[in-house]
Amino acid sequence: MGWSSWNNFGPDISETLIRETIDAMEKNGLKDAGFVYVNLDDGWQRYKGLRSEHPLEVDPVKFPNGIKPLADYAHSKGFKLGMYSGPGDTTCAGYTGSEGHAEEDAKMFASWGIDHLKYDACCSHHDEPQEVVQQVMLDMSKSLIATNRSIVFHACHCGWANTWEWAAEEGANQWRIGQDISDDFNYPGFREKYYFDVLDMLDRGNNITQYSGPGHWNDYDMLIVGLNGESKQLVGTGATNLEYRTHFSMWSMVNSPLLIGSDVRNLDKYNLDTLTNKEIIALNQDALGQPATVVYESEDKDVQIYARELSDETMAIALLNRGSETADITVSMRRDLTVPWDVYKLRDLWKGKDLGPYDIPFTVEVRPHEAKIYRATAIVKGN
Repeated sequence: MGWSSWNNFGPDISETLIRETIDAMEKNGLKDAGFVYVNLDDGWQRYKGLRSEHPLEVDPVKFPNGIKPLADYAHSKGFKLGMYSGPGDTTCAGYTGSEGHAEEDAKMFASWGIDHLKYDACCSHHDEPQEVVQQVMLDMSKSLIATNRSIVFHACHCGWANTWEWAAEEGANQWRIGQDISDDFNYPGFREKYYFDVLDMLDRGNNITQYSGPGHWNDYDMLIVGLNGESKQLVGTGATNLEYRTHFSMWSMVNSPLLIGSDVRNLDKYNLDTLTNKEIIALNQDALGQPATVVYESEDKDVQIYARELSDETMAIALLNRGSETADITVSMRRDLTVPWDVYKLRDLWKGKDLGPYDIPFTVEVRPHEAKIYRATAIVKGN
């Protein structure tokens, strides 16, 4: 859980922005809610151009004091600092990459006190065979491990080369399952024939949930909550507040890493309340680490029920209305969740309200593009 610079700022980042972001996250409750990683994406590097022609150095204008003091500042505030690079001669934004220098760069990142590395191969290795992509990711993974510093490793390849099938074995802690997310909930097709919207990303992930678990996660890409179609970097016309809340709910249900992409210095109350709902976050951070799967889908696919078991033997349930009209959705514990519960109670996690007990299926109205999220608990006779 944390924040990443790319979705809103692209390469236009600086020491001042990162410090202000850290201060804002401490002040507005994001840190207390669990958002502790502050990740610099592409654009911190000094040089544009080939690594074979330039060293990998920090931009002295954007970061006049270097990265280590910034990491020290983050750590002093209870945060962790993340960095970005890639295995190519250049990165996606055209800056110097780490090609041929994985060991050297890993040591440099560790010496700075870095806690997370997004290693982005999509631009440099888009058309490379899977075995080549695997090797460059393994090279950096081994190099990070050799530093003896605990660094989260994000093997980013935009959902290509079946990353989810092998990345965990190579030491990766997260990997992207699809192409870049756009600031859209449900855009017809793929925007610019490339970008995935929220529902595209969910559909993509439904087929590969078995690869996600504690310490190695399917990454559905960074959060778009609060971008409102005004990102300096990301395409998309924005989503409604309700759609952003549904997006956050579903990312929590499927255990995607939660990395905020908006400007946290200027979040409105609704979106801040969305991002700091601790009962929703608890689903994402549950120790069992079991991602939600689709247990029911209407014939037209407008209505879906997702469910997952939690570590305390309760069940998390999401009722997702993908359609354009309000839907009545009915959930049966035995039929849909296949749990032998005769009596149960519910907790509405957005309303913070307890419901029940029930001894029959429950039905609820769900607005278009809304996800109702519940925690269900069995009631044992005699209790």
